[in-house]
Amino acid sequence: MAHLELQDIKQSYGKNLVVDGVSFRVDTGNIACLLGPSGCGKTTLLRCIAGFEPVAAGEIRLEGQSVSRPGYSLAPEKRRIGMVFQDYALFPHLTIAGNIAFGLGATRDAERPVRVAQLLETVGLAGQGEKYPHELSGGQQQRVALARALAPKPELILLDEPFSNLDVDLRERLSHEVREILKREGMTAILVTHDQNEAFAMADEIGVMDGGRIQQWDTPYNLYHQPANRFVADFVGQGVFLPGEVISQYEVEVELGRLHSALPLECSEGCGTCGKVCGVEVLLRPDDIVHDDRSTLQAEVVHKAFRGADILYTLKLVSGQRVLSLVPSHHNHALGEKIGIRLDVDHVVTFKTPTRSYKAVIAGDTQPIIFAS
Repeated sequence: MAHLELQDIKQSYGKNLVVDGVSFRVDTGNIACLLGPSGCGKTTLLRCIAGFEPVAAGEIRLEGQSVSRPGYSLAPEKRRIGMVFQDYALFPHLTIAGNIAFGLGATRDAERPVRVAQLLETVGLAGQGEKYPHELSGGQQQRVALARALAPKPELILLDEPFSNLDVDLRERLSHEVREILKREGMTAILVTHDQNEAFAMADEIGVMDGGRIQQWDTPYNLYHQPANRFVADFVGQGVFLPGEVISQYEVEVELGRLHSALPLECSEGCGTCGKVCGVEVLLRPDDIVHDDRSTLQAEVVHKAFRGADILYTLKLVSGQRVLSLVPSHHNHALGEKIGIRLDVDHVVTFKTPTRSYKAVIAGDTQPIIFAS
């Protein structure tokens, strides 16, 4: 039985349909994530699960029990759900121990200090229970908020953009720490975020949302390597869409060479049955383009982004099309320099091309850069 199950959930604000027929399930002990841009409906969906919003259609079940459906909503405090907010929502007049104990509600007095001490140890704040929130860093405050949510041993933990107020390095470190804490406690959890790095660091499974719908529910690995549609490919990770021609049901030709797919390819003209060479767009990730000094295939460095261990190069091909390549940083090439490259593609991802006028698009940017061919 699923720990949490949503079936065809819809929710509107006035005439504005915010959540449109969302269904998914999360098994006990799993960490799931709702990932998507602002306005996609992910926070509204989280509020429906928490019981803060009613549902216009569908049903939400927790441990097999119906908690939301049209005309019925179990009160939030009866759902045994813990909530971790973006702004921590700690009480400034209470100590750290007092904030955590607040989450214990009517727990017997003798048990409260034992549970508080256990949770302080769990979140790495042992011995700091007498401090106040303003004496802690942002990351420490977020761990206190998590401890308070865990205190009553809820059925489910909901995390609403919990790291968005933190700097990038702390956000990455804390997301790993929170995952370890949740796993150690055996908690089922749902994270809401617009940051794919947070989603990848924390979640066992991710639902990418857009327009109030789940575009793909999958593992982080599959979202990156096997995106279900153009939106998922564009939102998750970086990459370039290059024009290609389907040569056979399992082969596609791009400017850099011929790619062999383990799965049948699709194109707008019905490849494999029409007998024609059909146009597609081929997704190439930065790790699909390998720097190789011995390769006769050359590309010009037009941009470089130093990332410490790696450099992300934007390379211009002979045709003028551009690709991305992630290269170890000891290969430090100058702008305008030509370097050898080769394809190393394990997962061939293609999308139907509506017309034969091709464009290459860099994916993964908030505003994709389009290069006309």
